[in-house]
Amino acid sequence: MHWTALLSHQRLGGAPASGAGPRSEFQRDFDRVVFSSAFRRMQDKTQVFPLAKNDYVRTRLTHSLEVASVGRSLGVLAGDHVLRAHPQLAAGGYSAADFGAIVAAACLAHDIGNPPFGHAGEAAIQSWFEHAELGRSVLARLAPEERADFAHFEGNAQTFRILARLGMPDNAGGMQLTCATLAAVAKYPRAAHLPFAAPAGISAKKHNFFHADRERFAAVAAAAGLLRRRAGAHCWCRHPLAFLVEAADDISYCVIDVEDAFRAGEMRYAEIEPLYRGVVGDAAAWAKAGAIATDEKRVEYLRARSIDALVGEAAAAFAAREPAMIAGEFDAELVAVIPHAAALEAFRALARSRVYQSAVVLNLQSPGAAVLGELLDAFVGAVEVAATDLVLPRARAILDLLPDQFLGADGRPAPELYARVLAVTDFVSGMTDSYAVAVAAKLRAL
Repeated sequence: MHWTALLSHQRLGGAPASGAGPRSEFQRDFDRVVFSSAFRRMQDKTQVFPLAKNDYVRTRLTHSLEVASVGRSLGVLAGDHVLRAHPQLAAGGYSAADFGAIVAAACLAHDIGNPPFGHAGEAAIQSWFEHAELGRSVLARLAPEERADFAHFEGNAQTFRILARLGMPDNAGGMQLTCATLAAVAKYPRAAHLPFAAPAGISAKKHNFFHADRERFAAVAAAAGLLRRRAGAHCWCRHPLAFLVEAADDISYCVIDVEDAFRAGEMRYAEIEPLYRGVVGDAAAWAKAGAIATDEKRVEYLRARSIDALVGEAAAAFAAREPAMIAGEFDAELVAVIPHAAALEAFRALARSRVYQSAVVLNLQSPGAAVLGELLDAFVGAVEVAATDLVLPRARAILDLLPDQFLGADGRPAPELYARVLAVTDFVSGMTDSYAVAVAAKLRAL
């Protein structure tokens, strides 16, 4: 791969670059995401604690803003290294700020496709297709490539779908972001139906686009010069900056989810102080922490110091492995190769055992999963009835709740099964937590 292509200004859908003013094309990407309705909806989507009553606890929106801030710092530090290693880029007008802007925009958008109720929402959609009678019936009638999209429903793939199609459906290329930013968002640049064990590596863990969007992603990959991992298959090596997007997310959620658990009353300060000591070794920092009056403010300070230390280490790890990334030979989590990898993993391990499995999280995840099952039962059932030309009052009433953008120009569901069901998952996964609960209540009243 080559940085001149990886930093492509080309916009998906062929929209011309502005080429005017002090704002870069990548800064414009950031702004387009900020002003999108899908981004605003994340203010009412779960990060960890569903329907949280404590307004300090992060939502998907505040998490994404924090990841973008961390990502910008990582991108600028990494960009400084790349420009020194490849001086022709500076001669071509690129700056470290361009790297920071790409990573920040990609981080800002990285969770925009997540369904209601956090990762439990993804699992609920997958489970409905696997276990519900109607879900199994749908899967049985689809081609393997289409079936995999629903059986392995993935918020990362929905993210690309929103950015490249749904965010501005009247535009070719959706939001028409630069191919550099779209490629940097894609931590898993592969199709769903490919075996997840081959090729091996972190980028094969999940998938980043649905079968319906494969050609759009192929256009992004071509413009950014991504290397194919399998000849003739929809499977590519990661954009190097995608490793920074992943690192920004990892650093943020590992450290901050523990802070949220503390603020939600799920952990005591004495339990989490050793985690900060595992990262922050500066005696002066601990002297300052000891002088802070409250545990809440002490945690905020130590969280900031921890993130700052981890960002520096991740940027250094990127610099050391950049040649291997360009060659498509590095495919691991960047935070797994930093000096404090074990200390960061301790944050993640405590979150797994005490946060994600806490009673307050699990007790609210189950009702959320049930709500998504109700929505899929109703809307998939209604579009299937409509496809048979039967006029049933309840099905008609349910379809009246489906916005026009998820129906054809004639106001009816698409004639193809895959397109009909994809429209329903577009609608349901785009809901906020509160809206999903409200629509489920309307359905029960019909």
